[in-house]
Amino acid sequence: MKIKITISLSALCVIMLFSCHNASTTNNKEAIVKLPKPDHVVIVIEENKGYDQIIGTSQAPYINELAKEGALFTDSHGVRHPSQPNYLAFFSGSNQGVNGDECLLDSTPFTTPNLGAALIKAGYTFTGYAQTMPSVGYLPCYYKKSTLTKAYLYGRKHCPWVNWTGTKENNFPDSLSQPMTSFPIDFSKLPTVAIVIPDMDHDMHNNIPHVGSDTTIIKMGDAWLKDNLSRYIDWAKTHNSLFILTFDEDNFTPVNHIPTIFVGPMVKSGQYSDSINHYNVLRTIEAMYHLSPSGTAQAKPITNVWQ
Repeated sequence: MKIKITISLSALCVIMLFSCHNASTTNNKEAIVKLPKPDHVVIVIEENKGYDQIIGTSQAPYINELAKEGALFTDSHGVRHPSQPNYLAFFSGSNQGVNGDECLLDSTPFTTPNLGAALIKAGYTFTGYAQTMPSVGYLPCYYKKSTLTKAYLYGRKHCPWVNWTGTKENNFPDSLSQPMTSFPIDFSKLPTVAIVIPDMDHDMHNNIPHVGSDTTIIKMGDAWLKDNLSRYIDWAKTHNSLFILTFDEDNFTPVNHIPTIFVGPMVKSGQYSDSINHYNVLRTIEAMYHLSPSGTAQAKPITNVWQ
């Protein structure tokens, strides 16, 4: 049985006008959302502390100062536990099938898309800086034990770019893996995007034997950040530079609620309740430089915090 549907010319015009209006509205919204393009982005990733352990506490005065000056995301999350999959997700949009903190020395370099390779292909620059990394392009999994915490200081598992150093597809030279001592004093010489990883005594990871709380290690991490990055952050505020502070994961809760803060002259200060994770932050950086998304995570860039 055939059903004949008749639409009057006037009704058709109304439908077409409504559709055109909706398309125009959508296009206008997309046109209005314009991400900044910083000359430099510096990202610091801290370790294993939940939002409420940091934000609003006296143990992290400098981080709380940054939270008031910049954009504080109150609903930010790691993507899983434990540490290493979060770093891989942040750098490549995927955990690369890695679910633990095992050493990846014998199973890398990966050849999958990632932030560093995408930047380089597009004519930009990238460098990873790690405190207590003993030499340029260092590949082994750990280095040097702390006299204070009795644990290792450098951990490859916290330096995701190392897993793509090589000569294969989506790889880059080991010269882009640098000790923190190489972090430029002249900040205008920073790469387009830099990731900075404090060692495990100063990223709030290690525990101090016979000390029954996280208070001391949080204070140490906060002080290290101020001592080593405050000059850059102050400079960034008067230059076209963006500072991002985040954590890999919280203290092993199912919610995985972490602090994430953006600071820079292009940022509107305030608290933002958008639910975000590492994939959103990665996609934001990629979108700033018109890079294709890395990985398969369907994450949207952060668009509402810019001047």
